[in-house]
Amino acid sequence: MLRAILIIGSLASLFFVPWILVKAWILPLPNSVQAQLDQAVDHGFEGVVVYVDQAGKSSKKYASGWHNKENKIPAKPNALYKIASISKLYDAVAVTKLVSNGKLSLDKTLADYLPELIGKIEYAETITLRLMVQHRSGIPNFTDAPSFWAEPTGTYEESLSLIEGQPANFKPGKKYEYCNTNYLLINKIMDNVLGYPNFQFIQEEILRPLKLKNTFGSLNDVDINNVMSGYHLGYPHDLKTNDYGMHATAEDVGRFLRALNDGTLFKNGEREIYTSIYEYEHSGWVPGYQSFAKYYGDIDAVVVCFYSTTDPKLLNWNLSEIINNRIYKIIQD
Repeated sequence: MLRAILIIGSLASLFFVPWILVKAWILPLPNSVQAQLDQAVDHGFEGVVVYVDQAGKSSKKYASGWHNKENKIPAKPNALYKIASISKLYDAVAVTKLVSNGKLSLDKTLADYLPELIGKIEYAETITLRLMVQHRSGIPNFTDAPSFWAEPTGTYEESLSLIEGQPANFKPGKKYEYCNTNYLLINKIMDNVLGYPNFQFIQEEILRPLKLKNTFGSLNDVDINNVMSGYHLGYPHDLKTNDYGMHATAEDVGRFLRALNDGTLFKNGEREIYTSIYEYEHSGWVPGYQSFAKYYGDIDAVVVCFYSTTDPKLLNWNLSEIINNRIYKIIQD
């Protein structure tokens, strides 16, 4: 009887899960990553790019769907992509290196670095740089502002104005809450301490040593034709002309993630600092673009996945995660 109840309950739960997710989950596993990408396009993604770097094997790049569907240009494995919040990994490494060389302190506060924010951001005197890096500051998230993605802000000042004067979501250090405002402020702090744009520091200390020539700070630095088109369901236009920050190829992200995880990115003592403040993989989302940079320790593999179609209900995000897991199973065999 209990077994029958559990089966009925499981079947009933399927009625509450979008069929496309069920289908993607139960389909037989393809025998290749390329076949899985082709299947992802069949599920509704306009384009998919994947980079795989597994220890003991040659790295591989895959693509399926469209680089630009209007012009019928096939997806390119070397396309530039808006990596969104994956950029926080680069920021956290930059903070680590600046802490290591004494230019930043994890224990100094927001008030120490940006005194003009006292009275504008609650607990500015007790929110440390460490708490901001770790998303434990309690500062409200500016990208949660109503209609933010319909009309994104273009400057630091505009973004900050969306949360200035708002009460904290919690007392500093009491919770974890992912917050883009933390990294907006961290980037401002790095700019001030360096005296020049912090992406220049990232280039000097991360990109050039790793010979990453296809990672850029903004859309202004790239040939727009090399950027993969992005689409958001319900919005009729290609979103590749929107500047959401860093652009990179899947291979460049993968090579960075490998160096981050194997420690070759760090100098003496830096890895210990980084481990104490941030994570070793990340994902990203902006309208039209979903990105995943993951390290699988059990098979010593870096996998970077780019998907060029988003939707308001994040259904495609869930679909992406199912596909990511299937790609892992394929390369695991």
